[in-house]
Amino acid sequence: MHQILIYSDSLTWGIIPDTRDRLPFDERWPGVLENELNASGPKLRVIEDCLNGRRTTWDDPFKPGRNGLECLAQRIEINSPLSLVILMLGTNDFQFCHPYNDAWSAAQGITALIHEIRKAPIEPGMPVPPVLVICPPQIRSPRGSIAPKFRGAEQRCTGLAEAYSRVAAGLGCHFFDAETVTTSSRVDGVHLDRDQHARLGAALAEVVRLILTPPSHRG
Repeated sequence: MHQILIYSDSLTWGIIPDTRDRLPFDERWPGVLENELNASGPKLRVIEDCLNGRRTTWDDPFKPGRNGLECLAQRIEINSPLSLVILMLGTNDFQFCHPYNDAWSAAQGITALIHEIRKAPIEPGMPVPPVLVICPPQIRSPRGSIAPKFRGAEQRCTGLAEAYSRVAAGLGCHFFDAETVTTSSRVDGVHLDRDQHARLGAALAEVVRLILTPPSHRG
């Protein structure tokens, strides 16, 4: 059975925009992804490791444990063997408390996470998993209760997809730009609405299916 680890933040955790509620698994994009793949192939398990407020490599001044680099290698060790690791982080790198962060700095954070995954202390004989880097949708005019936290973020995150794409290509990772199939929430301008989770999960099912299919079995 394939196991896929999704390492992400509140966009994947499934927070309902401008609330503290959470979408059920089947409506979050990891659940949509798992259900789509299991409906058309061998059984697969999606492991969600998604923490609200998680950055790539930065600390949250108000909440501990939001630095994505901390304990990532152990997450890989705990859940191995893995067929794929999906990284979808970066949105929180543009919070107000990181005023100098831009697309380049977030891409450097993703680079550090990829290196950490590849040097994780997994058991001998277990595979070093491939990595799929997903660029989250562009932040657009943050609204509601999170607006102060993300002030100015829509300007500073400009060029994120291009920066992530370069990192992925340079490090031999897979890449997907979520903006090609959906946008940030119509409610708060940052997260994903329910229908956006559905679109992203369905699109990623095709991407992941191809990654997990050996070249000799591709039509």
